[in-house]
Amino acid sequence: MPSGEYDPETVEANWQERWVDEDLYAYPERAVDPDTVFSIDTPPPTVSGSLHWGHVYGSILQDFVARFNRMRGKEVFYPFGYDDNGIASELLTEDELGIKHQDYERREFQDLCREVTSKYEAEFTEKMQRIGISIDWDQTYQTISPEVQRVSQLSFVDLYEQDRQYRQRAPAIWCPECETAISQVETEDDEQGSHFHDIEFGIVDSEESFVISTTRPELLPACVSVFVHPDDDENQHLVGKEAEVPIFGQQVPILEDDRVDLETGTGLVMCCTFGDQTDIEWYQAHDLPLRIAIDESGTMTDVAGEYTGLAADEAREEIVSDLEDEGALLDKRAITHTVNVHERCGTSVEFLVKDQWYIKLLDKREEYLEAGEDMDWYPEKMFTRYKNWIEGLQWDWAISRQRSSGIPFPVWYCGECEHVVVADREDLPVDPLSDDPPVDSCPECGHDEFVPEDDVFDTWATSSLTPLINAGWDWNPETEEMELERPELYPFDMRPQGHDIISFWLFHTVVKCYEHTGEVPFDSVMINGMVLDENREKMSKSVGNIVSPDEVLDKFPVDAARYWAAGSAVGDDLPYQEKGLVAGEKLMRKLWNASKLVESLTEDAPAEFDHDELKAIDRWLLASLDREIEFVTEKLDNREFSKARDRVRSFFWHTFCDDYLEIAKQRLRDTAEDTSASSQTWSGDGDDPSAAYTLQTAHQRFVRLFAPILAHITEELWHDMYDGESVHVQSWPEPLGLDADVEAGETAMAVVGALRKYKSDAQLSMNADIDDVEVYGNIDGFEDDISGVMHVETLTSTDEEPPIESVISGIDLDYSIVGPEYGSKVPDIEAALAQDDYELVDDELHVAGVELGPDAFEVNEERTYSGEGEFVETEGALVIVKNDN
Repeated sequence: MPSGEYDPETVEANWQERWVDEDLYAYPERAVDPDTVFSIDTPPPTVSGSLHWGHVYGSILQDFVARFNRMRGKEVFYPFGYDDNGIASELLTEDELGIKHQDYERREFQDLCREVTSKYEAEFTEKMQRIGISIDWDQTYQTISPEVQRVSQLSFVDLYEQDRQYRQRAPAIWCPECETAISQVETEDDEQGSHFHDIEFGIVDSEESFVISTTRPELLPACVSVFVHPDDDENQHLVGKEAEVPIFGQQVPILEDDRVDLETGTGLVMCCTFGDQTDIEWYQAHDLPLRIAIDESGTMTDVAGEYTGLAADEAREEIVSDLEDEGALLDKRAITHTVNVHERCGTSVEFLVKDQWYIKLLDKREEYLEAGEDMDWYPEKMFTRYKNWIEGLQWDWAISRQRSSGIPFPVWYCGECEHVVVADREDLPVDPLSDDPPVDSCPECGHDEFVPEDDVFDTWATSSLTPLINAGWDWNPETEEMELERPELYPFDMRPQGHDIISFWLFHTVVKCYEHTGEVPFDSVMINGMVLDENREKMSKSVGNIVSPDEVLDKFPVDAARYWAAGSAVGDDLPYQEKGLVAGEKLMRKLWNASKLVESLTEDAPAEFDHDELKAIDRWLLASLDREIEFVTEKLDNREFSKARDRVRSFFWHTFCDDYLEIAKQRLRDTAEDTSASSQTWSGDGDDPSAAYTLQTAHQRFVRLFAPILAHITEELWHDMYDGESVHVQSWPEPLGLDADVEAGETAMAVVGALRKYKSDAQLSMNADIDDVEVYGNIDGFEDDISGVMHVETLTSTDEEPPIESVISGIDLDYSIVGPEYGSKVPDIEAALAQDDYELVDDELHVAGVELGPDAFEVNEERTYSGEGEFVETEGALVIVKNDN
């Protein structure tokens, strides 16, 4: 029996350890029927530091789904990954060890990365176990492990053979800070302060000039043309002439193109290779020359002449100064504009020409959109983000990265003809910097020297394979096909993730898995929002409003945190507010104390009871609970955790504890002693098997209903009170199918509540007798229960109407309507209302000489009772109390 106060610190730690030691959540090694599997493609958190509260929040939501489906008889596959592959782990290693990756041989540096990330991975494991996540810890993986490297390189080989990948020397989005190419998905818009510079350009062999407005004068040395819109009549005469670039002197053609924005600047635009996406389009469409003025590190190249070697922002200042000295800078004005930056470091991106590997996307945008439509989205509105991303795609997916921490391309190039040599599947994983190619000479030209590819995959090129990694996707040399070791897992039942990586992880996973299997990788997608601070601001290290898991869990029980996590509609951002955790603690205390009382009352409860013999109040309680079970089940199915949580909490707290449990105590107690109150006298004989059976049955069902959210306290209660086996492997409660007069039962409970309020307002003990109560409403079959628990000597019910009438208690004005329309007359209107000097004519208010329409005021009414006794109104009934005590 639960005894004493609940001790969450001890209980939670005990169960967390036992769950892991006993492999409670292990996925079976035997063959599993696909129809009984529920597989979750969990997001592997990036190993770039400690877990934050946002990771915890998302993981708790996943766990609700895992525990719910496990109780519904599913074999739940719930793995955990560590994303230690890529730039984030590399930067962490460089920062912690004070080193640079360029100073080490690749495998040596990767070993250092593994040492640094391993301690964070151990911390991740501890944090996940501490919040009671029901992960199968035998199903873990690292995105840099040899096994995952093999899968990632197999993906490359498979896509290469399908002609879905290509290598091309082309403009690439480049981060000067990280010194690597990045994909479109890794950029974001940032509002930044800047300046428009009005710069005068000359016309070759002419005295004429024109003005170009630019925010990037440092790109003048990269200018290769000037463009005019075909509809720009004012500047049309310039088309076909040559312009001279100030300071740098190169002569460039003036061309026309309808991509010129007539609304920005002067209508004339310089094309530089490359300043933005439009420059690239012009470069390709008009076959323009290439002038690269900024290199990989954001430094000016020799094309910049005397500015060579300066950082781009330093060069900008000097070029502007020199333009001003030469009289070519006509104006400089401050603006705010949108700049494309690398989402990881916030550095403005550049566009450089590089040899890069790409995965084709643009030719299959419609197929990828249809794949998204085939999945169930929770919430449905998040599909719009996926759709908008696909429709806005402008680039194929650049998967090359110029870093050291990552999975190598399994590729060598012929030193003579640059023919691509790809590793054999049997040899994977390989590192071309350390391993030999699979051939001795080039199949194309016979040359025997090869150049290894030294780039690595974009980390998303590997993370996008998590469904295939977990399903055991590999090459079968006997069948010469790619096969799944655990085909029952695929497609996965659910992909849970944050809305911030829909374009990163979700879209790329759809692309990769669809191309490899021809199937959509998930049946459903659950998108969680972000955790905000208490002021609803995004948490940020720079702002200092980050909340750490340890900070929360040192102060509150884990189950309180889990209760808080269920407090928002999935997909919506959720502010971290301690009042939500405090509410969770209160519910835990209520559940614990109610459970102690239930056990004390049900020691002799029958294990089975003929439902036809149930008393009206008991039948009503179980029938009402049936409705709650149906509601909660539906909401959990639809990932509406807050609605499920709030509904079961409300019914348990108010209907079960405040109402039914009080009645059951009356019927089951045969002694004056009551462990939950200081002094009460009970008149029940203690022998009521219908009440005992109902109380225990309802309580068992409540414990199971709470189990997915309050994972620890329900486990403790179940073990103490019912069964040695975990509550988390019990069956989810199903409706018993009982019929009852639900309306009469709800009215009866409302009457009990009204009488409690009457006693409280009159400062009477809850044990105090009431002489006479008349109920105007349907409480058929529940009269004895009301009388017994509220100590009513005589209780009668009738369908007749008591002598009650409604009177107007006041008029409220809508000042947003009355104020603007009547202005100075408002005080007169208020004075007349205060003196009841008004008239209601149909739906109009006539007052102080004006007539107000129904939208300008609201009539307040109260009901008054003119008969004997005291009138108490409650939902569904009117109660008259006559009491001489």
